[in-house]
Amino acid sequence: MFHIKQLELVHWDYWRRFNLPLDAQIITIVGPNGSGKTTLLDALRTLFGLRCSGKRDFRRYVRRANRSFAWIRAVVANKPGSTGKRPFFPCLKDEVTLACRIRRAGGDWTRDYAIADGDIAIEALEANEEKSVEWVGYRDYQSRLAWGGLTPAIAKVLALEQGDTDKLCEYSPKALLELVFDVFGDKEVLDNYAAAREEQNNAEKELAALGLDLDRLRAQAETKRLEADRFLEWKQLDDEAKALASEIVPRLEVAELVRDIALARDDIGRSRAERQKSEDELAALKARTAQVEAEKTTADNERKAARSRELEADKAHLAAHDEVRDYDKLLAERSALRARLAREAGDGAVDLEAAYAKADARLLQLQRQEREAVARFEEKTAQLRATRDHRGSPGDPEVTRFRARLKEAGIGHRALSEIVEVTDPAWQGAVEAVLRPYRHVLLLEREQDRHAAWALGEQERFRHFLVPELETAPPATRGSLAEVIRFADDVPRWLPDLLNRIQRVDDADTARRLPKETEWITLDGYHRERRGARHLGKPAEFHFGELARAARLKQLDADMHSLDARLRALRPELDAAKEEADALRARLHGIEAAQLLAARADAFEQADSALPEARARLTAAIAARAEAKGDVEQIDQRLRGIDIEFDRRKREITGLVRRVSDLAEEAAPRRREQARRIQRLRQQRRGIPVDWCDAQQTALLAERYGDARGARSELERLRSRLTDGDWITDDTVLTLASRLKADLNLRERDYAERESYFATTRRLTSDARAAYIAKLRATVRQYGKNLRSLGDLANVDVDCPVPVLENDDRLLSSAGLEVRFDFDRKGAVGLNDGEASGGQQVMKSLILLIALLMDEARPGGFVFIDEPFAHLDIANIDRVGTFLRATRAQYLITTPVTHNANVFAPAQLTLVTRKKKPGDDWAPPIGLIQRAV
Repeated sequence: MFHIKQLELVHWDYWRRFNLPLDAQIITIVGPNGSGKTTLLDALRTLFGLRCSGKRDFRRYVRRANRSFAWIRAVVANKPGSTGKRPFFPCLKDEVTLACRIRRAGGDWTRDYAIADGDIAIEALEANEEKSVEWVGYRDYQSRLAWGGLTPAIAKVLALEQGDTDKLCEYSPKALLELVFDVFGDKEVLDNYAAAREEQNNAEKELAALGLDLDRLRAQAETKRLEADRFLEWKQLDDEAKALASEIVPRLEVAELVRDIALARDDIGRSRAERQKSEDELAALKARTAQVEAEKTTADNERKAARSRELEADKAHLAAHDEVRDYDKLLAERSALRARLAREAGDGAVDLEAAYAKADARLLQLQRQEREAVARFEEKTAQLRATRDHRGSPGDPEVTRFRARLKEAGIGHRALSEIVEVTDPAWQGAVEAVLRPYRHVLLLEREQDRHAAWALGEQERFRHFLVPELETAPPATRGSLAEVIRFADDVPRWLPDLLNRIQRVDDADTARRLPKETEWITLDGYHRERRGARHLGKPAEFHFGELARAARLKQLDADMHSLDARLRALRPELDAAKEEADALRARLHGIEAAQLLAARADAFEQADSALPEARARLTAAIAARAEAKGDVEQIDQRLRGIDIEFDRRKREITGLVRRVSDLAEEAAPRRREQARRIQRLRQQRRGIPVDWCDAQQTALLAERYGDARGARSELERLRSRLTDGDWITDDTVLTLASRLKADLNLRERDYAERESYFATTRRLTSDARAAYIAKLRATVRQYGKNLRSLGDLANVDVDCPVPVLENDDRLLSSAGLEVRFDFDRKGAVGLNDGEASGGQQVMKSLILLIALLMDEARPGGFVFIDEPFAHLDIANIDRVGTFLRATRAQYLITTPVTHNANVFAPAQLTLVTRKKKPGDDWAPPIGLIQRAV
């Protein structure tokens, strides 16, 4: 087959005109996506009469140029092959020009093809002054290319869809065998098979015509045979009637008794089993009834406890009521003393006492505020000291208590907040918002302690997770929330998965650029997940990392300064309030009512301040009493349900007891009837022959007549039929039927001879199928030879066994080609069994593809391969390049610009495509890099 030496394009896609030398074995077409690599290959496909890739066609490319014509011209080799014949004879020069002229005709585009001897320019082809170039249509041009080596089968391989050339290894064995036979097969073998099949059908029709005459003779013989059968039927009916009367009816009566005894035995057994089942159900029901009684006892105990709580609630209500009553009484006494003071010393004394009470109350309030401020200052001081001395999250009473229990049990653990460090302060709030539910998660140091820790967690009702399974955190995903977090130790796997899943964005508007399914969070804590988006809220107190600890230290220091300032401002007010209260007390000295009020001022003030809380306790006691009463009512309702269940169970027990009794009463008559059957059987068996008891023969009789009653009915029917029927009782009818049968046999021998001829035609059909199978085997052997030779070049062991091909259409339709590859002596792998790597998949597809194009009579040729290095590492790229150099075909290979530079190592010629710039009418010409020889 020929190879390409030069290519020239005019007004193809966005290219105006350029000429490329292609006289090299391996040509690499490189460029970014959309730069025209596939466009260049589609130009070659259009020139060679092949389909373009995907859903494209030549009209798409010439329409983009916005011109009324386009040219594709190539110069190809026309050197003699091993037989001395040139591919494009009668063209005798070593080079031949192939041209495709595309023009607009009306509203559509038309294309014409020409084959010219020598290297002819486009202008000369257009002028064609000497009329030496003949323009032909698409079909004639394809036939001419087929004579040159580009057969329809090879064209089918070259026109494989983009990406399919490296997916031949994904073909099923059956699809691969069909493709191989399309390329290497011989249509004449299939035609011979079809002709033999047609001859077989004609012979079959002739045999059918002879069969009609034979059928007429058969009809005459059949008539006499029916008369003979009538005689034989009469004889058979007479013999059968005699056998029924003497033997069959007695045997069936015995068999019927045996069957009835067996059925009765099974029925008695089922009744016994049903009785046992009812007794078991009765026992289970009694056990369940006992459980219901236990539940009732438990409910009674619960009611007693609830009733006790109700009484306690009544006592608490009474105590709260008495307390409110006492406080009201004290306040009433204060009101009475104030009235007495007004009577004894006038309204001024009352105002003076009110002023004293107010000053004294203010003094008590300031003293209480001072005590509270001092207590809070001491608490903050202790928290500040603990925070400075201890790294980790703020303590929680429940968590602290449970961690002490774990420590007492010798279970090593750490808090999740102790190993999480936030590296970016700006994202501290967002991290705290996401990890808020996991602040107090505890991580076990030894996984074997998990059951002991879980048992403690169940006892303490610990509400936070205890995690025994820990592992090293995987690398953080770029841009995720995990990227601003560092883990000091192993963590649960779900934690880095959660953080890697969440992408960081500045705000919700920035998230527009992310894919729709992406989970993200903003600096402000606005979080989007699969359920929707919401604001998580920034926690007031940080728990995770050194940043959280620094924030707590800063807040505690600010709180202490605030409390200290509050104390400094409070103490002068306290001194002034004390002086005012002392002065007012001195003025009231000497008035008895005032002295009584002053003496009991603390009690009155306490009663006044404690009265709201006492009223609140009274309200709570009322609610508790109502709740206790509600519990008692709920338990009473449950007891009523248990009583209903207990009554229902008792009724079921009564029914089952009755059922067991009924089954016991029904069993006795059945056993007596069974005993009578056994006695009758023994009587009838006396005196009968032994062979009458053979079970197999009896079963045959029962299958034919049913039971003894049916046998007696059959005997009566036979006797009536013999009496009323029109029977032939003369045995001479047998002789006449025999003569007609002899004539029929003679005619059937003649028919058999014709059948022999039909068998011959069928054998010829089988031979034609065998020739087809032989050609198929030869095709597989040739393809296997090509595969092995290519495998030797690629240093890969290739095994292509001949499939099982039998002389059977069903086996032929299901046959497939199993090809196995052994890379690096690691074991053979099949076509698409998932065992091979991506690079090995590409190597397998290349071997399968190039083997299809190998022809010993016409070596060479060219192959289009789209991105064979797409999934290969450097070693496999070099390996594929060495393999391509070792073959004799011409390769046009596309590759993106992102590949390793090793993809250019095997190429003698590299074509560099570039994208059309916005605003330009034409794309830049294709760059050319040629390796120096």
